[in-house]
Amino acid sequence: MAEDIGVYVFCCIQATEEKSFGTIEFEGEEREVFTVHYKDAAMVAVEAPVKIYHPKKKAIMTHQQVISRVMKKESSVVPISFGNVFNTKEDTQVLIENLYPQLEKLFGEVRNKIEIGLKIVGKREWLEKQIHQNDRVKKKKETVANKSEAAGYFDRIQLGEMARNFFTTIQKEIESSIHAPLDQLAEASQLNDTIGEKMLLNGAYLIDRDKEEAFDRKVNELHDRWKEYVDFKYTGPWPAYNFINIKLKVEAS
Repeated sequence: MAEDIGVYVFCCIQATEEKSFGTIEFEGEEREVFTVHYKDAAMVAVEAPVKIYHPKKKAIMTHQQVISRVMKKESSVVPISFGNVFNTKEDTQVLIENLYPQLEKLFGEVRNKIEIGLKIVGKREWLEKQIHQNDRVKKKKETVANKSEAAGYFDRIQLGEMARNFFTTIQKEIESSIHAPLDQLAEASQLNDTIGEKMLLNGAYLIDRDKEEAFDRKVNELHDRWKEYVDFKYTGPWPAYNFINIKLKVEAS
């Protein structure tokens, strides 16, 4: 049985005339990337099967690739969350009409803006050296080592808490030394939850395209200052994922 073909959406731009953004391999076929319009708002989309789209790595990368391509040509790009497909272009136009009051405001907020991501990951040797130099932690470790497993149970709990508190102190230092000067160059910033044992910072920064070079210089300056202790994971430019709250929840029918 043939699949129903609908309209899969990637992002929204401010445009009154129909636009094409080339073709993309999507669901095993080469498909044209086009626009669906309402007033001066347009969804960037492809024709694709109407179904549930699972967030697999290749599919997510394709979604991001299309948005990145659009960003190179358009000044106002509002990202749409992965996996949204509508039955018809008419349904897509209804969506844009319903979102239009939000989009009208967002176009101005994201015009000529890009998002930059920065993750700071502590080098294991440096983190271990820092915590081993802490007198309170050293004394508690000695206490635990001199007790049996049963007798040292609560001491081990306290040692774990002391280690977490010490790690939090290092995170605060990174926020003050790295995040704060970058925040001053950004239009807006957001600190997201860190992931794993060694991540010290997970930041997102909304910056004006005209300030991208200055922002890069500051990141490079901070990297040179901290490179012996931490690794920088610098990504972008992205659309303003962390600064826009449009997440559609659409079920195929």
